[in-house]
Amino acid sequence: GVKAGAQVAELLPGGGYFTRLFSKAVGARGHVYAVVPAPMPDAPADAPDFAKRVKAIAAEPAYGNVSVVVEPFSSLKLPTRVNLVWTSQNYHDLHNFPGLDVGVFNKMVFDDLKPGGIYLILDHAAEAGSGSRDTKTLHRIDAKTVKQEVLAAGFVFVGSSDLLHRPEDTHDLKVFDPKVRGKTDQFILKFRKPLK
Repeated sequence: GVKAGAQVAELLPGGGYFTRLFSKAVGARGHVYAVVPAPMPDAPADAPDFAKRVKAIAAEPAYGNVSVVVEPFSSLKLPTRVNLVWTSQNYHDLHNFPGLDVGVFNKMVFDDLKPGGIYLILDHAAEAGSGSRDTKTLHRIDAKTVKQEVLAAGFVFVGSSDLLHRPEDTHDLKVFDPKVRGKTDQFILKFRKPLK
């Protein structure tokens, strides 16, 4: 549902695959905010720079409608309210940020969306009923848990898609394991901020 002129926030954009797609979809009148976490104050000098790859994209003339927002995820605040907040294969990681309350984070996402705005989460599926148990070890999360957490922030559930469902994935391997890498069972959940 991304249209020309839309304002999009992409949480944890990684290498910028979707950043580039969103940039072209929203066009010159739209804008994409690639949102990455600010480094922790006690982070080692060799800690990964999550912003480096998307900063390179934003510097390209073809992606002039992309800005990189570096914010502590414990106090997330976008420059403007947006039509869509998107995260792919990263929601589970929110459970592993030191000191981050996922409930508070989802409320901040809610506040950064325009009324009627969409929060879309795509992630690696964990064993049903496992909650957030496997977020650090296997980099997976139970879709039911995600749904409960997001609804608790005030969102309305719009629907889900099984487009990336892989029934052969047994949910017991780390997503980076060569046996399942690129072939994990994934879920897509779509939520909306109410108009009022």
